[in-house]
Amino acid sequence: MPPKKKVEEAKKIILGRPGNNLKIGIVGLPNVGKSSFFNTLSKTDLGKAANFPYATIDPEEARIPVPDERFDWLASVYKPKTTIPAFLTCIDIAGLTAGASTGAGLGNAFLSHVRAVDGIFQVVRAFDDAEVIHVEGDVDPLRDMQIISTELRLKDIEWVEKELERLRKGSKNLGSVSLADKAKKEEMNTVEKILKILVEDNMDVRKGNWTNKEVEVINGLTLLTAKPITYLVNLSERDFVRKKNKWLPKIKAWIDENNPGDSLIPFSVSLEERLVSMSDEEQAAEGETLGLGKTPSALGKITTAGYASLQLIRYFTCGPEEVRAWTIRKGTKAPQAAGVIHSDFENKFICGEIMAYEDLKENGSEAGVKAAGKLRQQGKPYEVVDGDICYWKSGQ
Repeated sequence: MPPKKKVEEAKKIILGRPGNNLKIGIVGLPNVGKSSFFNTLSKTDLGKAANFPYATIDPEEARIPVPDERFDWLASVYKPKTTIPAFLTCIDIAGLTAGASTGAGLGNAFLSHVRAVDGIFQVVRAFDDAEVIHVEGDVDPLRDMQIISTELRLKDIEWVEKELERLRKGSKNLGSVSLADKAKKEEMNTVEKILKILVEDNMDVRKGNWTNKEVEVINGLTLLTAKPITYLVNLSERDFVRKKNKWLPKIKAWIDENNPGDSLIPFSVSLEERLVSMSDEEQAAEGETLGLGKTPSALGKITTAGYASLQLIRYFTCGPEEVRAWTIRKGTKAPQAAGVIHSDFENKFICGEIMAYEDLKENGSEAGVKAAGKLRQQGKPYEVVDGDICYWKSGQ
């Protein structure tokens, strides 16, 4: 008997909007440090930091360079005229309050702004300061996290119920013969499953177990709880330096119970505000003084985590004119990756000459990589890997 053909596993579709121009929004209750964090992250004063709720109304946007030691090394080797790193687009969004899902505070505007981003930095306040009021009266990060979780789910439930009602109205005339009718029924079943996850299982949509067809339906709904969340716990400088805070273990336990697997990053806005005006040398000296090492800032770690949460990776193009990092979504094939540079590269794609960053570093030069037989020609089916160095060939 001839050997059985190997059944290829279907490629898993990622939750969220396709593409490489994805955005992450800073979300949290009023006066937890969101705008101050945005200002230090973006090195601007765009975010309206103030000691009262709703200081931020219209979202501010900034592109934040994503730190990468590989990129720095490539720049040192090629010594190009210009360098362009990968960027993460970050949005400062107005504070959310209890009842936002029903329009309280800036509720409807806030939730539409969250809907427009692809991922969430959720800022949680875990420090007491009599000078900084708290919209709920006192500091309780677990309550604050529960408020945000509840409001996002309630809004999703409202949207999903409306969608289900629309589908049910259209299903009255559905037969069971045509493929279109069958597809509509499958879509309705998926929406019912989404509602069950939200209402009965009390889970975020992104924590459900979904097939590719179901993911396509979810992506069409742009649900709030389908977006990845990175939890950023804003500590006092003292607590951050001593790596101790009474709320941190409780916050970790809450995440493990409610949204297992999500990232938790402690940081201190007050420390970041001091560091942002310092030179690299002064930051390193301050870090050594505080016992935090030569990189005391947590902003690079936060930016990298946000970038990764959106399933973004980067490849490099290198030469004497420019070393550049190009952002693509994980799983992107070579023609589409080339198309990020120019649509003609995708439309007239021939192949890519590709080497791994590790191979270039090990062999010291492109000639060394070639001599070692590590420079590869890849065609249309090739999925670009994070850290690939690519040269695209396209037709005229």
